[in-house]
Amino acid sequence: MSNFDAERRRRFEALSTTNVSDAMDALGIRGATYGIRPMWHTMDRVLGPAVTLKMTAAGETKGKYHLGVKAIDAAQSGDVIVVDNGGRIDTSCWGGVLATGAKLKGISGVVIDGACRDLDECVEVGFSVYARGTVVATARGRVQEEATNVMVQFGGVQVRPGDIIMGDKSGVVVVPAERVEEVLEKAESLFQKEEAMVAMIREGKTMTEMDDAFQYEKMLK
Repeated sequence: MSNFDAERRRRFEALSTTNVSDAMDALGIRGATYGIRPMWHTMDRVLGPAVTLKMTAAGETKGKYHLGVKAIDAAQSGDVIVVDNGGRIDTSCWGGVLATGAKLKGISGVVIDGACRDLDECVEVGFSVYARGTVVATARGRVQEEATNVMVQFGGVQVRPGDIIMGDKSGVVVVPAERVEEVLEKAESLFQKEEAMVAMIREGKTMTEMDDAFQYEKMLK
């Protein structure tokens, strides 16, 4: 996690998830997820190194801990908790008590390949929750924690502890920790080009003139 310093955080904060997704496409990195968005319009962006939580079905082998408590204890201020519940939306795997604990620790937010509950409480404490949906059903007797800080799958993308998670209203992207600098450089370059395109349009150029100048369809080549 040491490669994600204050300067790199600042650089990511100037970008959008779509800038970063385009950069990873250009570099041949699979990092764009789908269907996971902030659960309320007031929720802040999330950005930081991943602390992962892998869920599994409840059954005869019982879980040792309430889901999420080890992840919150392991996380540092600014981290993002990533929950792999296989996309299930019939049961919760995050709620108000966890949100309160995570908020007090300074955790940036949680992103869930699945569903949350207690959304009112999450909004009240100001903790960002990104998920596939909300549900009232408890995790108890339905799902349980399998492991903390292991490699997981999240929206079809591999996530390892320390990979960089970024989420805004468009969705969530995952940047491999060892490729942060090259993704940042490419995303910044694409952002600058898009800003120049918008400037041309504001100056009165036609969309065709802008496209001729920038060759939008070839920008990721």
